Amino acid sequence: MLTHQEKIRYSRQTIVEQIGEDGQLALRDACVLVVGMGGLGNPVSMYLAAAGIGKLFLADGDTVDLSNLQRQVLFSPEDINHNKAQQVSERLLKNNPDVEIEVIDEMLDEESMDYYVEQADVVVDCTDNIEARYLMNRACVEHQTPLVIGAATGFDGQQIVIDMRDPQNACYQCLFPKAEKRPVANCKTHGIIGPVLPIIAGMQALQTIKLICQIPAQANQLQLYDGLQNQWRSFAVNKQTDCPICQK
Repeated sequence: MLTHQEKIRYSRQTIVEQIGEDGQLALRDACVLVVGMGGLGNPVSMYLAAAGIGKLFLADGDTVDLSNLQRQVLFSPEDINHNKAQQVSERLLKNNPDVEIEVIDEMLDEESMDYYVEQADVVVDCTDNIEARYLMNRACVEHQTPLVIGAATGFDGQQIVIDMRDPQNACYQCLFPKAEKRPVANCKTHGIIGPVLPIIAGMQALQTIKLICQIPAQANQLQLYDGLQNQWRSFAVNKQTDCPICQK
């Protein structure tokens, strides 16, 4: 059962029919791995902690830089040169001290990714590193852990849910086959308009909450956001019969 304080804190959330007290208890019992504490990871982790996720793994080996402050809104100038995951953890615990947070202050390799994905109920990809994304995808396919991917550059963003608990679903590598050389597209190369990030991050947090509360989260749908036209487009993603990751 929820405590009296939890009933008050989450009252606006539990009154939603699809959540209720059972959904809030599921959130409290859940563990989510968030990889990347930048422009997406800041709002994603903030909304998940505020929603009452019981345990968060926050992973990022990078430190705060002056150029981050335009969009990574949990940081201040005092955080420069400090680890991003650690600084985010401190902010989140001020808002909700009941959330358990484990800081992973390093970039995840294959072994550590496998270790943390196995423990998580949902993994949220907030990186701008394509190799890390492929690594996450492989681990999530292996452990059948739902993966919520987000990305954004310029005025544009995208979001997709990978859920291999249904073997008919596609994985990330079905959508973007791994090539030996792929052009780098991230904030450093293409820039980013700050408000695009919380739009995509909000979708990621929402999909994560839905997955935990067993509300359909629309896997196999690549959702593209055009910030210039203020439009969303959705494309169906098909499982590839020759995918080396999910067809093993």
